[in-house]
Amino acid sequence: MSKAQVKSATRVLEVLEYFTLGQQPRSMSELANDLGYQQSSTTVLLKTLVNLGYLNFDRKSRVYFPTPKVTTLGDWIPKALFGSGTVIEALNDVHAATREGVFLGVKNDVYLQYLKTKESVHALRFHIDEGTIRPITRSAAGWVLLSTLSDDRIDNIVRRANIATPDPTERMRLSEIQEKIEGIRQRGFAWAEDVPLKGGATLALLLPSKVQGQPVTLALGGVTERVKKNADKYLLALKAAARSIQQAPDFNQPIEIEF
Repeated sequence: MSKAQVKSATRVLEVLEYFTLGQQPRSMSELANDLGYQQSSTTVLLKTLVNLGYLNFDRKSRVYFPTPKVTTLGDWIPKALFGSGTVIEALNDVHAATREGVFLGVKNDVYLQYLKTKESVHALRFHIDEGTIRPITRSAAGWVLLSTLSDDRIDNIVRRANIATPDPTERMRLSEIQEKIEGIRQRGFAWAEDVPLKGGATLALLLPSKVQGQPVTLALGGVTERVKKNADKYLLALKAAARSIQQAPDFNQPIEIEF
């Protein structure tokens, strides 16, 4: 496959994501300027998407907007991933109880992927887009997922994750990860500060359910001071959500968080 073909595929996705964020009709020149494309290639790309039925072109106002065909590309995915929706209900329960940012995470090769997110309603908050990936070694949720693997696999993934981490200061030593995983296996949850976001803290635990056969973690994050202050309450909310899922393991152990 040529570089031009790969570039074109990337741009199709960028255009669709652009509309997801703006949720407004846009002209060709607006798209080209905002995405940094040449107008000639943007014209060809948009015309192709119109011909395929994914964009509507209003010739009078000369603007583009996605058609329902875009929706049909993925409207089956939530059911395939989450089945009855119990996992999503668990996420919603934690969000209602804490008002913090909450997410479901899965392992994607050497990355943690934010599969489903619900944004904090607090004035001071962090934002993470659904679908975002980051090295699995750089988050409490990633450590939880690593804790489900054998030591040999953890060693391999940590090494490859470090190769995929461009900033040397963000690479993690295997001994550090092993220490964190040992703590997670003992306590049943993970705690992190300033990882992956400076000034933020995260609590995460493993759910008694899988998504497409993969372990899934439920986590919440927010400003460190606020999460620390409410850590016991937040952990109770996470554990209650885990228990609400069928065949949940026993989480009725004393809460003891060390900072």
